Amino acid sequence: MTKIDCSIDVHHLTRVEGHGNIHITIRDGELIDATWAVVETPRFFEVMVKGMSAERVPFLTSRICGICSISHALASIRALERAMEIDPPSAARKLRLLAMHGETLQSHALHIFFLALPDFVSTPNLLPLIRTDPELVQAGLRLKEAGNAISELVTGRCTHPVSLVLGGLSKAPEHKALEALRSKLESVLPDLDRTREFCTTLSLPDFTRETEFVSLQNGETYPAIGGDLVSTDGVRNDENDYLAMTNEYKPDFTTTKFTRLSRKSFAAGALARFNNNAHLLHHSAGETARIFGLDAVNHNPFMNNIAQLVECYHIVNDALSLIDELLDDSLGDIRTGYEKKAGEATGAVEAPRGILYHHMQLDDAGRVTKADCIIPTTQNNANIHHDLAALAKHALSEAKNDTEIRQLCETLVRSYDPCISCSVH
Repeated sequence: MTKIDCSIDVHHLTRVEGHGNIHITIRDGELIDATWAVVETPRFFEVMVKGMSAERVPFLTSRICGICSISHALASIRALERAMEIDPPSAARKLRLLAMHGETLQSHALHIFFLALPDFVSTPNLLPLIRTDPELVQAGLRLKEAGNAISELVTGRCTHPVSLVLGGLSKAPEHKALEALRSKLESVLPDLDRTREFCTTLSLPDFTRETEFVSLQNGETYPAIGGDLVSTDGVRNDENDYLAMTNEYKPDFTTTKFTRLSRKSFAAGALARFNNNAHLLHHSAGETARIFGLDAVNHNPFMNNIAQLVECYHIVNDALSLIDELLDDSLGDIRTGYEKKAGEATGAVEAPRGILYHHMQLDDAGRVTKADCIIPTTQNNANIHHDLAALAKHALSEAKNDTEIRQLCETLVRSYDPCISCSVH
């Protein structure tokens, strides 16, 4: 017999960063209400940087997020460098990409093991797994530690970087430290295999809702810093035309903005990057995708967790290649000089949770006159909202009870790896 009534009220969702609520009501088989409501207040970072000199801006914008501080610093730096036509040296570009890899690896490991995995093994948190599968938990800790080690070596700190500056980097890592980092990354390759083996035993919900996926794309490498703005629906825009991609608007039931493009919502993040750029992954990452049956374009939001694991393979292997190239370099040229001048540009990077935009306008003294930051979770909020309604109706058709539907809905939101506080920028 098909269940026809459902009432869910989650206040607040756990195992995510920030505060968000889920409300779903269905009566006599009709959807009455299904909302994803962020309840945090705006933080006004764009106002804080007005009047600030360009050199100081990345140090403040990195504070927008404690997890994605490197992405925020590099998005600001890219916007400011493009506005003032600054061209950083090749070695600096490689070090910045390596820093991005470190941040994404530690963020993905945090999400996969500590936030998402408990949903799929029916435990309230990771602690029970310490008793039942300590080797798996140790693998997760080592992967996160490896990401932290990259960030610390390249940017000077695990979070809120200090060496990422306009024109390049303020300090280059020593060759011996790079060699030690290379050994650490090689040591976690078996941990990736251990994680993959465990994840093949998990059963992900069989749910799809066709949507549009937005990411960066440069046609040569898997996206990280800069490129065209593309969607799986065929939209392509220049980096500076980010507003045509995001189209922000403000619903009345949430404190965060929503975004839309070709449809009523779109998704950013690991699955979006995969769906637009799968052919550019390292072969080990591509093989991992095939093991899980992950093909582009995939519309199951729960597969975002698998896409994150796929990206971990790509990140570790690409980081090893980058370190080899940097070891062949004297690293004596990591920062270029520049003159302050007026300008305006956008810096887009792929933060762990998706495409991140910083737009900066400068006066002729290099002071910020206008700023705009659009965070990945801001772009995912509308897709989460519409997914919840579709998932609730799908679960009802399978006669699941309210407890089961609530667990499914919580798992769905967590699969997006939302950074809720950051979305209320």
